[in-house]
Parts: sequence; structure tokens; C-alpha cells
Amino acid sequence: MFNCFSNARRMSVMASLVLGSTLLIASSAHAEKILRFSHTDNPGGSRQAAAEVFAKAIAKNTEGRYKLRIYPSGQLANDPKAIEQLQLGGVDFTVSATGSYATHLPSINLTAMPFLVDTYEQGWEFYDNSDWLKGEFAKLPEKGFRVLSTWEAGFRSFTTNMPLNSPEDAKGKKMRVYPNDMIRWTMEAIGFQTVVMPITDVYLSIQQGVVNGQENPVDTIKSLRFYEVAPYVTLTRHVYSPLPLTISEKTWQAFSDDDKAAVLEAAKEAASFSRDLVRSSVNEQIEAMEKAGATVTTPKIGPFRDAVQSVYAKAKDVYGAEEVDKVLSDAAAIREKMPAK
Repeated sequence: MFNCFSNARRMSVMASLVLGSTLLIASSAHAEKILRFSHTDNPGGSRQAAAEVFAKAIAKNTEGRYKLRIYPSGQLANDPKAIEQLQLGGVDFTVSATGSYATHLPSINLTAMPFLVDTYEQGWEFYDNSDWLKGEFAKLPEKGFRVLSTWEAGFRSFTTNMPLNSPEDAKGKKMRVYPNDMIRWTMEAIGFQTVVMPITDVYLSIQQGVVNGQENPVDTIKSLRFYEVAPYVTLTRHVYSPLPLTISEKTWQAFSDDDKAAVLEAAKEAASFSRDLVRSSVNEQIEAMEKAGATVTTPKIGPFRDAVQSVYAKAKDVYGAEEVDKVLSDAAAIREKMPAK
């Protein structure tokens, strides 16, 4: 009788262990997978806010199979390195200015030609519906990453440690640029000497006098507090500079078709949020910078437009007149269809 009881108990314990192991395996099979998102904006910036929307939407759309872990402020990498990590599969997502991707597809530099569009609505139309740009984005998967949607940053303007009322004031001054020929040509055409450096080094470099200033959208200027060390904010709006959200092609190909659709839907939701947030925040950000002691001005744009005319000719020399004319034609058609009010 004792032996019967012992055998029954042993069988019961073994059954419990088998059941527990089965549940553990099932639980592991359905455990969430962590995806890594790298960006260089501060935690309080619009990129971080949109990334949080993106993260929630991914978790919801995939029923918890994926969780997005966000690394702001260049914790994992600066912009160029984050894009390299996309190619290697070390980072799953990043969001950066379009020109940051030009190292891997040089022709995409043409999006940074000066004064292509004048309003947010024109810029959205260009990024969403330009035949030329859709064709460029379609080339990126073979480079190791793909565009999911376009987030907003706005139009690039200047922050300097001296007044910048016209191109004459730029002569002999040093301007930080990121590694992008089009931006560098534009700065040099205006009159600046250019210094290439990662955005994570810019604040200290201005503070130490290595450069006299930098150029970025208002949202970035405010988020990274460049106005504290370069208090002259000059609203030239010389380049429309939104932020394509990209995914590692290795990560993308590992998704099921349903998960690809879920991630695309989350990317569109975050893009809509980003565009609304940045456009509606610009005036408030300008006022906040002024209250903090910055001098914000809108100069006469004519002299700046005249100064950069040589950039279009240089672009044609490097990328071909036909390619440049496609971009200029798409932009001109959009400006005509959606005139600035």
C-alpha cells in the first residue's frame, strides 16, 4: 500500500513538472521581443515623444509580441553610427535628418537643396508623394535599411554667437555642419567656413569657441538648448529638414507579414503625431527661447536666396542636371499646387 501511494505521488509530481515545463516553454514562445530604437534628441524633445507613441502602437498592434526600448541623446550612437548599426542589425530603428542617410545613397542629398518648399504642407506633399523621392526611398533596402514614415523636425535655421542679419555677417565665421555635402555647400555659399562634427559635440564646441554656431530646425535648437550658447536665433528656414524613420532591413525581414503591417501602421501613427506636435509647437518654442534670453529674428530672405544660387549649379555638376531638374520640378509643382498663404 505504501509503495502504491509513493508511486502515485511520484507520478503526480512528475506530471506537475512536465506541465510546468510545458507552460514555461509556451510562455517563452510568446514572450515579448525587445527592439532597440536609437536617436539623438533629448528626452524632452519631439523625437522622444513620437518614439513613445510609436512604442505604444507597436506593443498594441502586435499584441505585446514586441516591445520598443528607446535610447535617446545618442546613448547608443550618433546619427551616422546609428545608421551603420541599422545595416549591421545592432539597432532596429532610428530617426534622423534625410541628409544623414546620404552617405549610403548620395543622391538623397538633393532633398537638402535650399528653399525647395516654403510650408509644412508643401514639405509633407513632397515627402509623401514626390515620384522622385519615392524612387529614392525604394533604393534603401538594398543598403540595409528602409523608410517606414517621415517624422517632423521643421525648417533649418541658425543659432549663432553673433548677429546674422545677412550673408555679409557670415564671412570669416565658423559654422558646424553634419556630414552632408549639400548643407556644406549651402553654408559656404552663404559665406561660412564649415566644420563637420556630430551633433552631440555641438553645444560644448560653441561654448568653447570652436565654432560660431550651428543650423537646425527650431525644435532641435530648443530641445538641445543651443540658444543658451548661441543666443542669436535667425529664422532663415533655408532647408526643409524632416526625419525619416528607418528600420534595419534585417529586422524587417524577420517580421511576419502581419507584423510588418502592424509596424507600418505604428510608424504612420507616430508620423502624424510628430507632424502635428512640431508644427503646433514652433511659436511656443520661439517664445520660450526669447524668455530665456535669446534674440530671435527673421531676416530679409532675398539676400540668402541669392547667395545660394551657386548650390543648384554645383548639384547639377555632381548629380547630373536631369536628376536635379526632377527634384526642382517636383518641388515647383507642389509650390504651385499648394501656395503659401
